[in-house]
Amino acid sequence: MTAEASEDDQRALRHRLSTAAAVRDSAERAYALAEAGALPGLTLHPERLDEVAERVIAVTRARYPDLSVPLHSRWRHFETGGLDRWGMLAAAREFSDPRQAARAAGDLAVVSVLLDAGAGPDWSFREDLTGETHHRSEGLAIASLAMVAAGVFSGVPADPLRADAVVLARITEDEIAAGMQAGPDNPMVGLAGRATLLARLAHVMENRRDLFAVDDDPRPGGLVDALVARAEDGVLPAATILDVVLDGLAPVFPGRLELANLPVGDVWPLPALDTGAYGSELAAFHKLSTWLALSLIEPLDLAGIAVADLDGLPGLAEYRNGGLFLDAGVLALADPDDAERLHAVDSPLVVAWRAMTVALLDRLAAAVRTRLGVDAETFPLACVLEGGTWAAGRAIAWERRADGAPPLRVESDGTVF
Repeated sequence: MTAEASEDDQRALRHRLSTAAAVRDSAERAYALAEAGALPGLTLHPERLDEVAERVIAVTRARYPDLSVPLHSRWRHFETGGLDRWGMLAAAREFSDPRQAARAAGDLAVVSVLLDAGAGPDWSFREDLTGETHHRSEGLAIASLAMVAAGVFSGVPADPLRADAVVLARITEDEIAAGMQAGPDNPMVGLAGRATLLARLAHVMENRRDLFAVDDDPRPGGLVDALVARAEDGVLPAATILDVVLDGLAPVFPGRLELANLPVGDVWPLPALDTGAYGSELAAFHKLSTWLALSLIEPLDLAGIAVADLDGLPGLAEYRNGGLFLDAGVLALADPDDAERLHAVDSPLVVAWRAMTVALLDRLAAAVRTRLGVDAETFPLACVLEGGTWAAGRAIAWERRADGAPPLRVESDGTVF
């Protein structure tokens, strides 16, 4: 595709794909195909969506009885068990000013999100602070927080609660494994991919000092300073966070499509979308980048910035949200045997599943709000996810399968899911 297009055309397509709007556009085109029965690999059963809405509402009320639901972000995992782990670390650190605290929180958010891809069903992390054992996303969050607390990513010995490009550039797979307590008896998938992401992050930070070194040496939390500069009267649209994240971090992800010699990130071909127009077959997701954008809202709050129009961010095309729709029958596999196969992340079935997840999340959010009598401003999609779809997807997976695995087996490289 790219070889036949001019560099200007490639650059324009890359710019268009690197937006929140592009995620929803490809998702809606996939949904239209599914409505027409023309989306290969999946069938759509929208009559089951009401049942899913009731399931999500039940889970939301059980978790947040007063419906005071926080935003879905990495910070919820840091608070597993009701313990404010970051708050304790920050209090002990005694930051000299709010912006310093915001940068450190940004460091943690970026590094932890990049380490967040699926760990596999057999991995766990034992937390020294509580003595508890954590799995999956909560385990990854608490493990990454423990690594930050130990100064694993800091280039300043007197200041462990930071991540520096010079340290991330030389991080090894063995160091990640040690920090994650991974080994032969506690296997984690995608270790090499995680180390590669951090090394590539370091390279990007050195080359994009305008985003990562505005007021300090290159560090992930430098994004906070860059975002503060884009706020108007102390307010920043949520979609702008994603724009900046994609501008800075798209080159971090290896093995992806490139346009004008630059990676475009979490974008994959879905042949069924091809209309003959240049790039029409590409579906954008930016799952980790959107997860990071959500996870930067709280560091921005520390810096005194309010984030507006939260529904400007799309839903997260990952296996818990997507699994909810498959397990609840809103989506069905055209070939039931696909449930037993291992699928590459770029397979048309997985790409179609992820696109349908984004489209269905918007529809589900509307149904949930109607039943709860709330609006998008007071109960944005990020609250529906937190309340919510992610927990409901996990719960139904445990109902359906003894190991709680998702309904579709995807070969993870540690950089997507």
